[in-house]
Amino acid sequence: MLHRLLIVVLSLMFASGLWAMEVSVPAGGGALQRAIAGAAPGDVLKLAPGRYSGPVVLSEPITLDGGGQAHIDGGGEGSVITVTGEDITVRGLEITGSGSDHQTIDSGVQLTRTARRAVIEDNRILGNLYGVDIHGAEDSIVRANTIVGRRDQRMNGRGNGVYVWNAPGAKVVGNDIRYGRDGIFVNTSKRNAFRGNLFRDLRFAIHYMYAHDSEVSGNVSIGNHLGYALMYSNRLKVLDNISLGDRDHGLMLNYTNHSDLSGNLVRGGAEKCTFIYNAHRNLIVGNRFEGCGIGIHFTAGSERNALTGNAFVGNRTQVKYVGTTDVEWSFEGVGNYWSDHATFDLDGDGIADSPFRPNDLMDHILWSQPAASLLMGAPAVQLIRWSQASFPATLPGGVLDSHPLTEAVTIDVPPEYTAMAERRAGKWRDGKTDDAKLDPLDPH
Repeated sequence: MLHRLLIVVLSLMFASGLWAMEVSVPAGGGALQRAIAGAAPGDVLKLAPGRYSGPVVLSEPITLDGGGQAHIDGGGEGSVITVTGEDITVRGLEITGSGSDHQTIDSGVQLTRTARRAVIEDNRILGNLYGVDIHGAEDSIVRANTIVGRRDQRMNGRGNGVYVWNAPGAKVVGNDIRYGRDGIFVNTSKRNAFRGNLFRDLRFAIHYMYAHDSEVSGNVSIGNHLGYALMYSNRLKVLDNISLGDRDHGLMLNYTNHSDLSGNLVRGGAEKCTFIYNAHRNLIVGNRFEGCGIGIHFTAGSERNALTGNAFVGNRTQVKYVGTTDVEWSFEGVGNYWSDHATFDLDGDGIADSPFRPNDLMDHILWSQPAASLLMGAPAVQLIRWSQASFPATLPGGVLDSHPLTEAVTIDVPPEYTAMAERRAGKWRDGKTDDAKLDPLDPH
């Protein structure tokens, strides 16, 4: 009886990692592969400084720790590190040399469907086709990595920094992602979190499709083609993100519904701060859209959205609304701030004494017939605008803010991000881009 009990106890100790060891692994000579083959559950493989040859496959619950000085190179074939087992950690490595096959998603680190609860942290993942592929690995975490993509192909031919496919509960947190195609591409997933990441020199910072009940918060996008493209997804929380100098749009909602967008800043985009296309029942509150060609482009039957407490500051056109129905942009007596709304607040309640309508009939004509801009100085055009300002009943349907604010919400930007944006200022005007202009509504 005691003998059987001892066997059971020993088995449980091995299974739980109570007898886990820290194993030193020297560089070169196949030592890494031998150490992995001989590792017990819970072991920590401490890699000595130096270069190691990949590819590497991890199937047991161990930790691979490079201490910030070990380098694994895949030799240009497949994925450098493939994780197939549960509860595996990859930490402190420089990871290079993946293959170039999009069909197999050659990556610096590839997490397969069985790699549940994997942790990929504090690595430098450089020059691979994809940085990290989370391919069905539930509850995995990718955090605090530096991921630099390839630049030897046109942008659309590269891979993504982090690719998330059907990985419920996965989190991507605190990474610095640059070059490649999209910073994070999410497809067909749920209950994910994408927090505190920095994106530069990419097509889309976050490209989000068919992924529900998730959070996108505290991220920073600087100088990308498009900041946050949220598509075909429901019940998202999009909070406290920053877009500085993104070329086409800072924020795009395409068939995104029942979501909360709050505390986001889009500043200095070349075209549109925000593009809302066929998106319904969203709460858009406390955001700041500043210094774009168009503050917000609202189209394709987007209905029952609540916009309140936002600030539209210094945009060449504050709103482009393609529609003829009346749309009220205030909620429960609180509207938005408009930098071009000249008004008074005699009772000092923070609500302007007159409503604001950002567009008139001439705006609608110019959107449908751009050549009409040649007539903007004509007396007839000025007469139309004067008559509409004097007799609001002659205005077409459109956006009306019945309770505009007299003060704008402020959103601070850390100085280091402001400096990054200033260094990239004007690169789109100078033609410093490696891809043609994209239509974000096209399939990608």
